[in-house]
Amino acid sequence: MRPTRTHPRTRPHARRTRKRRALALGVAALLLAGTGVPAAVAYEEHAPSPASTEPKQSAGTGSARAAAPGAAATPGELVSYLKSITGSRTVTGQHNKEPLSQPTQYTEQAHGITGVYPGLWGGEFGFGASDLDDRQTMVDEAKNQWNSGSLAALTWHVCPPTRGSSCGWEAGTGIMDELSADQWTELTTDGTELNSAWKRRLDEIVPYLQQLEDAGVPALFRPLHEMNGDWFWWGAHGGDHGTRALYQLTHDYLTREKGLDHLVWVWNVDAKGAAGQMPDYYPGDAYVDVVSVDAWNDAGFPSGEQYATLQDLAAGKPLALAEVGRIPSPSDLAAQPEWTYFMVWSEMLTDPVWNTPERIRETYAHERSLNQGELGVGGAAPR
Repeated sequence: MRPTRTHPRTRPHARRTRKRRALALGVAALLLAGTGVPAAVAYEEHAPSPASTEPKQSAGTGSARAAAPGAAATPGELVSYLKSITGSRTVTGQHNKEPLSQPTQYTEQAHGITGVYPGLWGGEFGFGASDLDDRQTMVDEAKNQWNSGSLAALTWHVCPPTRGSSCGWEAGTGIMDELSADQWTELTTDGTELNSAWKRRLDEIVPYLQQLEDAGVPALFRPLHEMNGDWFWWGAHGGDHGTRALYQLTHDYLTREKGLDHLVWVWNVDAKGAAGQMPDYYPGDAYVDVVSVDAWNDAGFPSGEQYATLQDLAAGKPLALAEVGRIPSPSDLAAQPEWTYFMVWSEMLTDPVWNTPERIRETYAHERSLNQGELGVGGAAPR
């Protein structure tokens, strides 16, 4: 049953009943960074922590400072780096949702809690009218974050091709719309009206993706995310004209027709779905660089069966936790050690039902964690 959704500006991913209850309550160099780890620091709105050492400071302070030009990298180099840390290190990450005019608001919160910046910055192309106006600000920050030594990950809650460039959230207004079987056949059939409309929709972000390519930033691009879930218009459609086919179409259009060859393609499913049905949505090895999952299930972490299923699907490709509400603990990551990065979703970072400053500091300070400036690729990569 499709859960009730609310606009993400109010509740970023209020798509699960459990989460709604909780909200109601309150990266060619392959050398790893040195062995120094950031120690815990006090959260500015909480009592001082009893930590005894000074935290290691990372390279920058978000969009407020001018970063030196970073070291360009290819997608292959980034993927190779992620493979090199598989099983031993995990990149910390933080998403930044709307408004796009404030592209580091939640990254700065992570810094305020830990004294270091995340090793991955997440941005959003958005779907509201103001989001379209501020996409340049978001892409400028993606370049800035790479130059500072963080990975850049891009999400897009994209409006359906049956609507304009901007739209609403709820069913009947945009993101949660449903397309009929006939519309899906038209959408995934080359040359039809809906197929052409979808390509025009993709054209809207091509100039921004081209900027990243020109800057040597191999962005982690995660289109049509959570494709096994039925809450977005693009999700949970099987068969030859379903979600998997739309992902393949999107990949081929952007790479073959638009010539964008600097993206790292992140395929994504949601942990609310059964492990056995996840392979039904896999578009094929030629279309995927990173296999990822969003962990919004009741446990806040993928099950052992889901982890094993995704390992089998990946067959040596990097694995990632593309979205989490609750930050993985060191014990979580020890139990499932092949996650190469995680990304906490926006304000869930400071929602006390999901996270505490102590839990966040514990993960960021752990020896397996890689924060900004500690990665083996990017602008502030250790040499």
